[in-house]
Amino acid sequence: MPSASTAPARPRSGFPATFWVANVMELFERAAYYGMNSVLAIYLTSSVASGGLGESVEAVGFLQGIIYAATYVLPILGGALADRYGYRRMLMVAFSFLACGYFVAGYMSTYALVFLALAVMATGAGLFKPIISGTIARTTDETNSAFGFGIYYWMINLGAFLSPLVVSWLRGWSWRYVFAASALYTGLMLLPTIFVYRDPPGTGSGKTLKDTLMGAAEVLGDSRFMLMIVVYSGFWILYFQNFGTVLYYLRDFVDREPVSLALTSAFQAVGLPWTFTFDAEHVTVINAGTIILLQVLVSRIVKNRPALGTMVTGMAIGALGFVCLAASVNAWVFVLGIAVFSIGEMTAHPKYYSFVGLVAPADRKAVYMGYAFLYGVFGSLLGANIGSFLYGKYMTPVIGTPAASEHARLFWLGFAVLDVVAAIGLIVFAKRLGQDTPATRRSAWIIMFFVYATVALLGVYFLFDAFSGETPQYKTAVQALIFLALGSGGLAINAKRRP
Repeated sequence: MPSASTAPARPRSGFPATFWVANVMELFERAAYYGMNSVLAIYLTSSVASGGLGESVEAVGFLQGIIYAATYVLPILGGALADRYGYRRMLMVAFSFLACGYFVAGYMSTYALVFLALAVMATGAGLFKPIISGTIARTTDETNSAFGFGIYYWMINLGAFLSPLVVSWLRGWSWRYVFAASALYTGLMLLPTIFVYRDPPGTGSGKTLKDTLMGAAEVLGDSRFMLMIVVYSGFWILYFQNFGTVLYYLRDFVDREPVSLALTSAFQAVGLPWTFTFDAEHVTVINAGTIILLQVLVSRIVKNRPALGTMVTGMAIGALGFVCLAASVNAWVFVLGIAVFSIGEMTAHPKYYSFVGLVAPADRKAVYMGYAFLYGVFGSLLGANIGSFLYGKYMTPVIGTPAASEHARLFWLGFAVLDVVAAIGLIVFAKRLGQDTPATRRSAWIIMFFVYATVALLGVYFLFDAFSGETPQYKTAVQALIFLALGSGGLAINAKRRP
């Protein structure tokens, strides 16, 4: 009998029907999400006369920060509910929420009602995410898991690539059609949910909601882990600019005509009578298209490289992408910048989960992996709000003036520097606090105490600023309350878990 080391590898298993149904659902859900979000910021800030909502970039940044953060937080509850009530039942609830949220958001004409509709959408997205990833995990085994998740991630980017191309056509008719299309994509998925999808084996026996909340309290109280999340979030602050400030910059500062003419000529040269107009939705197309083309190559290059070095390299490449944005307002340089940042994203992020495994306590790795997504909460809350605030104060006043190029250069270089600082911070963290010891826990606890205290003090400042003028600024007040909740909540949890 051959030994384990010399035994032939098992042939790769096939995938059951539920696996393929789940991937189709992922394709359509991501098409709905990225299609709408590729132009959401532009729609909300466009004038009422042009069919938009006429909101300020600061107000839109606040909305996006809350909605995007919710899509990262709600899967905690969504996973517990799916295990309690069954995947199929919760998928029906999720797609109903998604379809209603998208459709209603397109027909609301006030900021508050759009916010509410998008919150319904975010709830559906939060319920959907853990079900599909859980289905993929439960319908694959050790022989086909890597390939299965590769298909899953490819579906995500395929949806993100194709849907904005449809948006280019739909928005020419009406902004409402963009939201209606997203509602249609998700509403149609109720059909395979009802008639084809079947709960994979092992569902219905997972954690209770109480167990989930206890696990969240454990992870949130680990200062070492939370410090790593905060540091890595610096990179994701840049990522979330792709749904806000990058789109405004393309609209307000970049001459898009060279790209539009070049691609129109290319289409006509091969006999296609298409007129291409380079616009905001194509930022998502560039990002997803770059990942589709290069992810396999990049994955092979970094496959056997250490997690920390790969992540830092990816973050440095991401910073280089924003340096490209700072270098010129030329449209082709803009395209290059987005593509370079996308290469950084696909280099850094896949290794992130390996790094989490190194940072997490040896006996609690599975629990900590379940909360590794928290980078998205910090990245979206801070990225959307900081980016929109700075754009409104620093960029909007110089649109069409001689100072525009200089302001744009400093604006994007600021984000590039933030990313470099985050990369250096990750290196310092790994060297000084990478090992789980009483000393490293104590040092991380002290650092996070000051981080949470700073967030709470910012909340106090924003609250004062909201009511110090003649007219109360209610959006600022809500931002202040969120900062106060995060800061004071972090301090409270930290106090209970003091080393």
